[in-house]
Amino acid sequence: MNNLDKLISLFESFPGIGMRQAKRFAFHVLTMNEVDTKELSRLISELKGSVLECESCHLFFTATKGNPTMCNICSSANRDHNRLLVVERDSDIQSIERAGVYDGLYFVLGGTVPLMNKEPSSKLRGGKLKATVEARMKDGLSEIILGFAVNPDGENTARFVESIIKPIENSENLKISHLGRGLSTGSELEYADPETIKNALKNRQ
Repeated sequence: MNNLDKLISLFESFPGIGMRQAKRFAFHVLTMNEVDTKELSRLISELKGSVLECESCHLFFTATKGNPTMCNICSSANRDHNRLLVVERDSDIQSIERAGVYDGLYFVLGGTVPLMNKEPSSKLRGGKLKATVEARMKDGLSEIILGFAVNPDGENTARFVESIIKPIENSENLKISHLGRGLSTGSELEYADPETIKNALKNRQ
C-alpha cells in the first residue's frame, strides 16, 4: 500500500466518511501548496499536546494556565451545577452551546450502544458517568438529562445510561429526564438548529 492509499484509508476511518469522500480529501491534499500542507501536518502533530480531555465531562478543550484539568464549562461558577446533560460526543455540546439555551453541565459518554449489540463498547464511559454523578450530587446535582439521537440506537443508549443511574436515583432525590418533542425521529443533536434544541430542552420529560 503506497502513501496515497494509506492516506485514503485513514480519511475513510473518520466518522461518516466513505471511500468517495476519503479519496476527495486525499487528492485535495495533493493540490494544496507546500505552505498549507506543512501547516496541516504541524497542526495534526501538535494537536494532542495542546488539546486536553476534561477530567469531569470529558470534553476536549484547549489547555489554559488557570485550570489545566477542567474545561471552562465545568470550572465555571456561573453554570447551573444542579443539571447534567449526557450526550454522545463533543460536537453535541458545541451545538447546544451555540443555541444558548442551556446553562448546566455536560458529560460526554463517548458513543452509543447499537441496538443489535449485546454488550456496550469498552470505549463508553459508563463507570466514569456513575462516578461523576455521585461526585456532582455532593454539589447539588438533582437532574440528569439524556440527550441522545431520536433513533433506535439513541434510545438503546438511553436505556443503558438509565441502568447505570437507576440505583443512585432510587436511593437519592435524583430526576432522570429525556429531551422532549422538538427533535424529530432520526435527528441528531449535532445537526439540530438552535430553535429545535431549545424546544427539546424545554419539553423534556
